[in-house]
Amino acid sequence: MIERSTPIEQAAPPTFETLLRTVEEMDTPDGFKAELIRGKIIVSPWSMRRYYRPMRALRRQLEAHAPQGHVADIAPFLFQFPEAGRAYGPDLYVVDESAFEGEGRHLDAEALSLVAEFTSVSTKDVDWHEKLDVYGQLVPVYLVVDMQASEITCFSDPSPHGYQFRKTVPFGTPLPLPEPFGFDIDSSGF
Repeated sequence: MIERSTPIEQAAPPTFETLLRTVEEMDTPDGFKAELIRGKIIVSPWSMRRYYRPMRALRRQLEAHAPQGHVADIAPFLFQFPEAGRAYGPDLYVVDESAFEGEGRHLDAEALSLVAEFTSVSTKDVDWHEKLDVYGQLVPVYLVVDMQASEITCFSDPSPHGYQFRKTVPFGTPLPLPEPFGFDIDSSGF
Protein backbone atom coordinates (compact mmCIF):
# COMPACT_ATOMS: atom_id res chain seq x y z
CA MET A 1 0.00 0.00 0.00
CA ILE A 2 1.37 3.40 -1.01
CA GLU A 3 0.75 6.34 1.27
CA ARG A 4 -0.36 9.50 -0.43
CA SER A 5 -0.57 12.88 1.17
CA THR A 6 -4.04 14.31 1.19
CA PRO A 7 -4.28 18.09 1.04
CA ILE A 8 -6.42 19.66 3.70
CA GLU A 9 -8.53 22.51 2.50
CA GLN A 10 -8.07 25.65 4.51
CA ALA A 11 -10.79 28.17 4.90
CA ALA A 12 -10.15 31.50 3.26
CA PRO A 13 -9.09 34.22 5.68
CA PRO A 14 -12.00 36.36 6.84
CA THR A 15 -12.69 39.53 4.88
CA PHE A 16 -12.36 43.00 6.37
CA GLU A 17 -16.16 43.32 6.41
CA THR A 18 -16.51 39.99 8.27
CA LEU A 19 -13.95 41.02 10.87
CA LEU A 20 -15.59 44.43 11.28
CA ARG A 21 -18.99 42.81 11.77
CA THR A 22 -17.47 40.42 14.34
CA VAL A 23 -16.01 43.36 16.29
CA GLU A 24 -19.41 45.07 16.19
CA GLU A 25 -21.10 41.97 17.63
CA MET A 26 -18.50 41.44 20.36
CA ASP A 27 -19.41 42.06 23.97
CA THR A 28 -16.12 43.71 24.88
CA PRO A 29 -15.66 43.98 28.65
CA ASP A 30 -15.83 47.45 30.22
CA GLY A 31 -12.49 49.18 30.01
CA PHE A 32 -11.39 47.30 26.88
CA LYS A 33 -11.48 48.08 23.17
CA ALA A 34 -11.30 45.84 20.13
CA GLU A 35 -9.37 46.91 17.02
CA LEU A 36 -8.48 45.29 13.69
CA ILE A 37 -4.70 45.16 13.56
CA ARG A 38 -2.77 43.18 10.94
CA GLY A 39 -5.90 41.26 9.95
CA LYS A 40 -6.66 40.15 13.52
CA ILE A 41 -9.09 41.27 16.19
CA ILE A 42 -7.03 42.60 19.09
CA VAL A 43 -8.65 43.35 22.43
CA SER A 44 -6.69 45.64 24.73
CA PRO A 45 -7.42 47.77 27.79
CA TRP A 46 -8.10 51.49 27.50
CA SER A 47 -5.30 53.74 28.64
CA MET A 48 -4.08 53.60 32.22
CA ARG A 49 -5.46 56.11 34.68
CA ARG A 50 -2.14 58.00 34.91
CA TYR A 51 -2.72 58.90 31.24
CA TYR A 52 -5.95 60.74 32.06
CA ARG A 53 -4.39 64.13 32.85
CA PRO A 54 -2.19 64.31 29.74
CA MET A 55 -5.09 63.10 27.58
CA ARG A 56 -7.41 65.69 29.10
CA ALA A 57 -4.83 68.48 28.71
CA LEU A 58 -4.22 67.59 25.05
CA ARG A 59 -7.94 67.24 24.34
CA ARG A 60 -8.65 70.71 25.76
CA GLN A 61 -5.92 72.28 23.65
CA LEU A 62 -7.13 70.52 20.50
CA GLU A 63 -10.77 71.49 21.16
CA ALA A 64 -9.76 75.15 21.31
CA HIS A 65 -7.99 74.95 17.94
CA ALA A 66 -9.97 72.30 16.05
CA PRO A 67 -11.04 73.11 12.49
CA GLN A 68 -14.56 74.48 12.07
CA GLY A 69 -17.11 71.69 12.48
CA HIS A 70 -14.63 69.26 14.09
CA VAL A 71 -14.67 67.90 17.64
CA ALA A 72 -11.91 66.50 19.84
CA ASP A 73 -12.84 63.42 21.86
CA ILE A 74 -11.73 60.21 23.54
CA ALA A 75 -15.02 58.32 23.17
CA PRO A 76 -14.55 54.68 22.16
CA PHE A 77 -15.30 54.72 18.44
CA LEU A 78 -13.70 52.54 15.82
CA PHE A 79 -12.50 54.33 12.67
CA GLN A 80 -12.30 52.12 9.61
CA PHE A 81 -9.57 52.12 6.96
CA PRO A 82 -11.05 49.65 4.45
CA GLU A 83 -8.25 50.00 1.88
CA ALA A 84 -5.75 48.90 4.53
CA GLY A 85 -8.11 46.33 6.06
CA ARG A 86 -7.75 48.02 9.44
CA ALA A 87 -10.01 49.64 12.05
CA TYR A 88 -8.58 51.52 15.02
CA GLY A 89 -9.98 53.03 18.20
CA PRO A 90 -7.55 55.90 18.79
CA ASP A 91 -6.87 57.19 22.30
CA LEU A 92 -7.78 60.73 21.22
CA TYR A 93 -8.99 62.11 17.90
CA VAL A 94 -10.30 65.20 16.14
CA VAL A 95 -13.02 64.42 13.61
CA ASP A 96 -15.59 66.21 11.47
CA GLU A 97 -18.93 66.08 13.31
CA SER A 98 -20.63 64.90 10.10
CA ALA A 99 -18.98 61.49 10.68
CA PHE A 100 -21.58 60.84 13.39
CA GLU A 101 -24.55 61.16 11.02
CA GLY A 102 -26.27 57.98 9.93
CA GLU A 103 -26.38 54.50 11.34
CA GLY A 104 -23.71 52.01 12.32
CA ARG A 105 -21.05 51.84 14.98
CA HIS A 106 -17.91 52.44 12.94
CA LEU A 107 -16.80 55.78 11.57
CA ASP A 108 -15.15 56.68 8.30
CA ALA A 109 -11.45 57.47 8.86
CA GLU A 110 -11.57 60.08 6.07
CA ALA A 111 -13.37 62.40 8.51
CA LEU A 112 -10.35 62.50 10.86
CA SER A 113 -8.18 65.61 11.01
CA LEU A 114 -5.94 64.36 13.84
CA VAL A 115 -5.25 61.20 15.81
CA ALA A 116 -3.22 60.89 19.01
CA GLU A 117 -1.99 57.65 20.52
CA PHE A 118 -0.52 57.43 24.03
CA THR A 119 2.02 54.63 24.09
CA SER A 120 2.19 51.86 26.65
CA VAL A 121 4.66 49.00 26.84
CA SER A 122 2.14 46.67 25.17
CA THR A 123 1.01 49.06 22.39
CA LYS A 124 4.19 51.00 21.62
CA ASP A 125 5.19 48.86 18.63
CA VAL A 126 1.73 49.12 17.05
CA ASP A 127 1.56 52.89 17.63
CA TRP A 128 5.03 53.53 16.14
CA HIS A 129 4.81 51.16 13.18
CA GLU A 130 1.46 49.62 12.24
CA LYS A 131 -0.68 52.69 12.94
CA LEU A 132 1.96 55.11 11.66
CA ASP A 133 1.92 53.36 8.28
CA VAL A 134 -1.89 53.38 7.99
CA TYR A 135 -2.53 56.85 9.41
CA GLY A 136 0.34 58.22 7.29
CA GLN A 137 -1.60 57.69 4.09
CA LEU A 138 -4.77 59.53 5.13
CA VAL A 139 -4.90 61.34 8.50
CA PRO A 140 -3.55 64.93 8.27
CA VAL A 141 -1.87 64.93 11.72
CA TYR A 142 -0.75 62.01 13.90
CA LEU A 143 0.60 62.56 17.40
CA VAL A 144 2.49 59.86 19.26
CA VAL A 145 2.65 60.73 22.94
CA ASP A 146 5.44 58.43 24.07
CA MET A 147 4.81 58.03 27.78
CA GLN A 148 7.88 55.83 28.26
CA ALA A 149 10.33 58.23 26.56
CA SER A 150 8.57 61.40 27.88
CA GLU A 151 8.34 62.95 24.43
CA ILE A 152 5.72 63.81 21.84
CA THR A 153 6.06 63.42 18.08
CA CYS A 154 3.99 65.14 15.41
CA PHE A 155 3.66 63.51 11.99
CA SER A 156 1.96 65.47 9.22
CA ASP A 157 1.59 65.81 5.46
CA PRO A 158 0.27 62.31 4.62
CA SER A 159 1.05 60.70 1.27
CA PRO A 160 0.77 57.26 -0.38
CA HIS A 161 4.26 56.60 1.03
CA GLY A 162 3.52 57.83 4.57
CA TYR A 163 4.03 61.08 6.40
CA GLN A 164 6.38 63.61 4.86
CA PHE A 165 7.07 65.57 8.07
CA ARG A 166 8.11 64.56 11.59
CA LYS A 167 9.06 66.59 14.67
CA THR A 168 9.79 65.23 18.16
CA VAL A 169 10.20 67.24 21.35
CA PRO A 170 10.60 66.26 25.01
CA PHE A 171 7.67 66.90 27.34
CA GLY A 172 7.74 70.52 28.42
CA THR A 173 8.94 71.85 25.05
CA PRO A 174 6.25 73.45 22.85
CA LEU A 175 5.36 71.34 19.80
CA PRO A 176 4.08 73.30 16.78
CA LEU A 177 1.07 71.75 15.05
CA PRO A 178 0.55 72.50 11.36
CA GLU A 179 -2.64 73.87 9.87
CA PRO A 180 -5.54 73.36 10.16
CA PHE A 181 -4.61 73.59 13.86
CA GLY A 182 -1.78 76.16 13.80
CA PHE A 183 -0.79 76.35 17.47
CA ASP A 184 1.90 75.02 19.81
CA ILE A 185 1.01 72.11 22.08
CA ASP A 186 1.93 72.72 25.72
CA SER A 187 3.09 69.34 27.05
CA SER A 188 4.49 70.67 30.34
CA GLY A 189 1.78 68.84 32.32
CA PHE A 190 2.28 65.50 30.62
